[in-house]
This record gives sequence, C-alpha cells and structure tokens, in this order.
Amino acid sequence: MRILVVEDDAVLRDMMVRSLRDAGHRVDVARTVSEADHFWRVQAFDAVLLDLNLPATDAAGPALASGLTALRAARARGDGTPVLVLTARDRTEERIAGLDAGADDYLGKPFELSEVEARLRALVRRSLGTQDVSEVGALQLDRKARLFALRGQRIDLPAREFEVLWELMTPPGRVVSKRDLSAKLSDFDENLGDNALEAFISRLRKKLAGSGAGIRTLRGLGYMLESEAAASAAAVGGA
Repeated sequence: MRILVVEDDAVLRDMMVRSLRDAGHRVDVARTVSEADHFWRVQAFDAVLLDLNLPATDAAGPALASGLTALRAARARGDGTPVLVLTARDRTEERIAGLDAGADDYLGKPFELSEVEARLRALVRRSLGTQDVSEVGALQLDRKARLFALRGQRIDLPAREFEVLWELMTPPGRVVSKRDLSAKLSDFDENLGDNALEAFISRLRKKLAGSGAGIRTLRGLGYMLESEAAASAAAVGGA
C-alpha cells in the first residue's frame, strides 16, 4: 500500500513510518495540516493515517490546528481514501468529530504498531470490496499474509515487482493506468519513468508464464491482470 502518515510527534511518526516500511509499504509523511492537504491533493494514496492535533504550518510558533481540516477538505472534493484517525484514548469527542468528518476508523493512543497496520489493511480491503484471498489462473494473492503463491508455492519478488503485481490484483480484472502505477511506485523526490515500469511488467510476464494469468496491455489505457482464458476470449471477440 501507499500510505500518507500525518503526525507531528517525531518519535511516534518515525516509529510508525519504520514499521510500515518494514512491512513493505510505501510511506509519505506530512507534519502539518498544510503539508497534509498538499500531499493529499497531488498524490493518490491507499490509506491515510491522520493525527488530529497538528501545527497549521511550519512557521515559527505555529498555532495548533485540527487534522480534521485536511480530512473535511478531502471529503468535500469527493476523495474517498480510507482514513484511520489517531486520537487520545479518553477523548470521546475527538473520535466522534473524526467519524462525523468522514474518518473510516479511529485508534486511541497509545497503540500497538501491529494494530495500526491491521486496521489499515482492513480499511483498504473494504474500500476495494475485496476478500482476503483472490485468484487468477494458478496465481493466488493472500492480502492478510501479504504474499503471492503459484500453485500453492510462495513467489518471492523484488519489492517493486511485488508492488506492481499487488496493484494489478487488488482487485484483478481492472485496468490500472501507467500514471497510477508510476505514482504508486514513486516517492515525491523520485519519479519512476515509463521505461522502468515497462521493465517491471516485462519481468513479471516472464515469471507468470504458465500460470494461467497474464498482464495485458491496453494501449492508451494501461495494464490489466487477467486469466489466459479471458484474454483468449477477448481476442476472439475482437477479431
């Protein structure tokens, strides 16, 4: 997943970011309401982890602001990205305010980092309308375990190939544009070019050979993961 962490507490933020990255996720960080609003507007995320008590800006002596400002702005422009709000455990009014503003779930501080990741996974599954396990041909994705298997045998992939295949299979059968794939695989300070993306796709196609699943290129649209039977039917229908 690509996750935006919005948290101004340096110690807590660094712990969350390190834990999420160690689990294989791509993480961007915002420390203020203005940063959160900017990142959220220019980048597509799978989920947002949002603290409510934040500085408004990076200016000296910033006034405290609410992360709800960025959340309300996102919902007002129709952004449905799943949001997990972090609140003080004894602040019921904060939890209510967050849910009313459009948050999908909340987690009281202090919390276990493993619970943060589990809740984010659950939010993303619900937003995609997907189950824990899905299959295309002999290829299987277990989202809970975060692994791919081919005929029951685990497939070990380099990080970015894993992310490309994950994106194409959550859920399978949908078209994913080159732009969206590149955005998911890039950091704000590093852009992934078309040539690099095509190289990842080419290597994945070779690894999926004989699996009954394939990556189809739809010119001008992007890529789609589908069964070989579906691809053959589409080819016949288009003949």
